[in-house]
Amino acid sequence: MECRHFGKCGSCRLYEQGYEGQLAQKRSELEALFAPLYTGPFDLAASADSHYRSRAEFKVWHVGDALHYAMNSIDRDGVVLLEECPMVCGAIEALMWPLLDAVAEAEMGHKLFGMDFLAGRDGDVVVSMLYHRRLDDAWRAKAEALRARFGISIIGRSRKQKEIVGSDHVIESLDVGGRTYRFKQIENSFTQPNAGVNAKMIGWALKQFEGIGGDLLELYCGAGNFTIPFAAKFERVLATEISKASIHAAKTNMTLNGVENIDFVRMSSEEFVQALDGVRAFNRMQGIDLPSYHLNTIFVDPPRSGMDEASCDFAARHRNILYISCNPETLKRDLEYLVKTHDIEAMAMFDQFPYTHHMEMGVSLKAR
Repeated sequence: MECRHFGKCGSCRLYEQGYEGQLAQKRSELEALFAPLYTGPFDLAASADSHYRSRAEFKVWHVGDALHYAMNSIDRDGVVLLEECPMVCGAIEALMWPLLDAVAEAEMGHKLFGMDFLAGRDGDVVVSMLYHRRLDDAWRAKAEALRARFGISIIGRSRKQKEIVGSDHVIESLDVGGRTYRFKQIENSFTQPNAGVNAKMIGWALKQFEGIGGDLLELYCGAGNFTIPFAAKFERVLATEISKASIHAAKTNMTLNGVENIDFVRMSSEEFVQALDGVRAFNRMQGIDLPSYHLNTIFVDPPRSGMDEASCDFAARHRNILYISCNPETLKRDLEYLVKTHDIEAMAMFDQFPYTHHMEMGVSLKAR
């Protein structure tokens, strides 16, 4: 990827060696980090070297009457006014510049401080406009005109206010293992930002489940990004998530993909352990026959903080553990606990965030 803002914009920090160079650097650093725990081969899922992000957030900077997209500078001293952004996917790149001009022409820029984009691979785009003022009927009428002109959905956000013009989500399509999966992705909720690497990540995870069978327990399931494809590998899947919006989207995604063998439950991992051990009874578990599940396999995809010791202890009860992590440091900490009872069978790196220091990781473990 070539970008005139390399070295100034803080979004991309590893760029001097090009994409292959930064990928090799990250791989070398991670192999060294995990060497005390694992010396086998690492699978590596590379990204496209440009136009890979289907989710992006920009500041809106005012210079006189002109509006500009902006990002924090690499030295965190001020901002960089953007003239291009080749990391975003084609649908966002084609839209963002004419849309900003149209926002200025429609005089919708007053106290506008940010614009967020969410795109699906089939062309759906939701744009969130963030304001330091209350939005009125005049704003909504102008947003309706923009929606008609560009064929997008627009969400206006202000303090304690959310105005939806069109839809609050996109439908994403992912091709994995010879099948196309469709997912409802909601604005302002977590979604994987790199659709191409996400598909590779799901594909790798599916291979780790070959021949296991039985039932699967998934913690931190989100909107079912992994859950839906995993359902084909197991008799039943029991998946938990704390976010009400994500659980609603996950149930919609189950219907979108014609999957029927998943029970989604809105509860934290801590609550689920209490329910499974009979410590507490939850109304949310009504209708789910927990004792009938044969849970020998667990899948976890926790937040950056990783899992606490109690969660690791619970995961270690299962013969097979598959762990996806967005933070190698907390992953290593958790693995130091899990390898007391399990062997690492495979590890993988997924370059979800090119030109940054971040790398997604995958680990498959089996009880000794």
